Amino acid sequence: MAGHSQFKNIMHRKGKQDAQKSKLFGKLAREITVSAKLGLPDPSMNARLRAAIIAARAENMPKDNIERAIKKAAGADGESYEEIRYEGYGPGGVAVIVEAMTDNRNRTASDVRSTFSKYGGNMAETGAVSFMFDRLGQIEFEASVASTDAMIEAAIDAGAEDVALEGDRHVVLTKPDALAEVSKALEAKFGEPKRSALAWRAQNNVPIEDEAGEKLMKLLETLDDHDDVQSVVANFELSEALMAKMAG
Repeated sequence: MAGHSQFKNIMHRKGKQDAQKSKLFGKLAREITVSAKLGLPDPSMNARLRAAIIAARAENMPKDNIERAIKKAAGADGESYEEIRYEGYGPGGVAVIVEAMTDNRNRTASDVRSTFSKYGGNMAETGAVSFMFDRLGQIEFEASVASTDAMIEAAIDAGAEDVALEGDRHVVLTKPDALAEVSKALEAKFGEPKRSALAWRAQNNVPIEDEAGEKLMKLLETLDDHDDVQSVVANFELSEALMAKMAG
């Protein structure tokens, strides 16, 4: 299982997502607003906005919140956010990519750097670890919407690169520029996906356990909790013993 998925699953079991719903909604709204500003405010004509709305719906974000976030993009007095990617190493040499949207580059960079340092990691130059990941389109459906064979056949017909069953979901991978087209084709067949977005996928995972693993999880959790951080991904694989300990 990919490091990013392990991290999210563990955080979910600990109830972190439910406890911080308002913060999550804020991050989702920010992505919707920025996506609407960068293109048309119509999701049928703006693939990134469409993906942002799908992500918001998957977290049960109210329709009114979504519509407000879209309308906010048209306001002249709305905040102006800059998209920044940070890269670094966590405990055990694990590669970490942090994607943020911020209205204060210096503040966010300082916070991210201090978080890496606090939990035994260190920031690196842009490009220092991203070569260890592939940038892909990622579309997710509940496993119940189709058999594995049916999903594979439909994904191949739509032009996808790969399909896998990860936990309770079908995960369809595409080339970045094919995401919108493949997503639309699969949606016509299986309904709206649970997720459709560009994602970083680790080429190989670093095994990690014991104290280094606990520090790494704390690093990822703290980064993910930051208001300006939209996503965190890392190339690690926890031992079963440590996963059980973290989940408990």
